[in-house]
Amino acid sequence: MHSENYFVDGGPALAALEALRADYPVSLHGVGLSLGSADPLDVEHLARLTRLASQIEPSAVSEHLCWSHVDGRHLNDLLPLPLTDESLALVCDRIDAVQFALGRALLVENVSSYLRFASDTIAEWDFVASVASKSGCKLLLDVNNVYVNAVNHGFDPHAYLAAIPTGSVAEIHLAGHDTSGPCLIDTHGSRVAAPVWALYRAAIERFGAKPTLLEWDTDIPALDVLLDEAAQAQAILDEHRYAIAR
Repeated sequence: MHSENYFVDGGPALAALEALRADYPVSLHGVGLSLGSADPLDVEHLARLTRLASQIEPSAVSEHLCWSHVDGRHLNDLLPLPLTDESLALVCDRIDAVQFALGRALLVENVSSYLRFASDTIAEWDFVASVASKSGCKLLLDVNNVYVNAVNHGFDPHAYLAAIPTGSVAEIHLAGHDTSGPCLIDTHGSRVAAPVWALYRAAIERFGAKPTLLEWDTDIPALDVLLDEAAQAQAILDEHRYAIAR
């Protein structure tokens, strides 16, 4: 569930979420906390998230390793961070503050990107790994974003996986991307591509079977297509569990 959709004091949406939570574990996934912004942390946003987490008692609370507001202006995107020591220190301080408020570890998701900053001094995979080790947060590994960035920026996605501490990954995301332009675009609007499925299999082999979410937000297809995608993910998870059990 997107956390911000339930920042309300009552009403049918929150009531429905509470009813679901009675029977199923719920994961809260935020898009607006802007962990990497140079603006001060939005204390009202954090307070609302903390209240919601206390009310719903989710199995996980996650956010994105990005920034999305500047000078008080909120931008409708998950923008990449400069990969520098200064940026690393800032985002780890922000994650510490969020985790202290929540009283639990935050899951942080790697984002797709279509440019790099000239000031970058750290490889993306080392930056993400350092965020986890320095802040104590867990990672929500978006395998499609790893692949998209690997193609866009010319690195080996398997080297990315190898750099991530095995105990840090708590959840995995999969999605489709657009290949029609000069770079890959993370769209959440198509089937998972074959090389992303292969990278997912490698991720499961390295990190173990993890809760996996297939994201499909636009051009939503018939239900049987979604179920087929879910079945492919489940088959990879089941193969891993069977291999471990043998």
